[in-house]
Amino acid sequence: MEALSLPINSLINPTPNHISLSATSNYASLSSLQLNPSFTARPLTLRKSVVRVKTESEDYELKQMRDMAAARKRWEALIRDGKVKVLTPREAGYAVQLSNKPLLDVRPSNERKKAWVRASTWIPIFDVDNKLDFGTIPRKVTNFVMGGWWSGMPTLSYDSQFLAKVEEKFPKDSELIVACQKGLRSLAACELLCNAGYTNLFWVQGGFEAAEEEDLIVEGPVPLKFAGIGGVSEFLGWTDQQRAAAAKEGWGYRLVFSARLIGVFLVADALYIGAQQIGRYLQDIKTH
Repeated sequence: MEALSLPINSLINPTPNHISLSATSNYASLSSLQLNPSFTARPLTLRKSVVRVKTESEDYELKQMRDMAAARKRWEALIRDGKVKVLTPREAGYAVQLSNKPLLDVRPSNERKKAWVRASTWIPIFDVDNKLDFGTIPRKVTNFVMGGWWSGMPTLSYDSQFLAKVEEKFPKDSELIVACQKGLRSLAACELLCNAGYTNLFWVQGGFEAAEEEDLIVEGPVPLKFAGIGGVSEFLGWTDQQRAAAAKEGWGYRLVFSARLIGVFLVADALYIGAQQIGRYLQDIKTH
């Protein structure tokens, strides 16, 4: 919902460069973290631009794989060494409701506003990058082309004030439960917090998406499982969460998304026919 290729101290002491999170991960993968150098606008031909994008995309995918593998090893070590304890969503719910343990929600704002756990503290480790300048436009375009249109995942940037905000709220000996939508960004947060001196960290395995309705007291306009979906895939009902809901709800739920899919085909067909008609009209004007 993104392997930290950078040494952990580079996140604790961030540089002015942006650390971006792409939608190609479908929100589940942290391997899309990358340090982006400042963008310099240069006149390029269309062909050169296409070749460059293709080459960068291939390098980007290889980097994702390496970064994710390295991050998994670090996170496994944290859990194996007992520096981060593992909780199921149900166990986390018990701890929050019965023992008043603090729950730290590190999801970005686009997910938090859809659904949240009552009494949780929201401090995103990554949040939506709303800046629009020469440095962010290429990242936003790449994010959209490489999956953002389908998953609805916006371009995210690491919040360099994340640790400072957590330290304002919680002392380092707090029994702190850390959660996100799918469980990977919260592991990255646990790594940061552990390296910053937090000694009682609990990670919610599988994130909020693995929680059942009775596990946590949830507020917000949509079910907690649906907070991480978006884009065309959500509109058409082609996400795992919606398919699971359709299996429970029956044909009435499926018909809604079937009607949407038929509507998309009808609109596409109408646009195609319209484009043909305009083409013929322009050709007639040109011949006369």
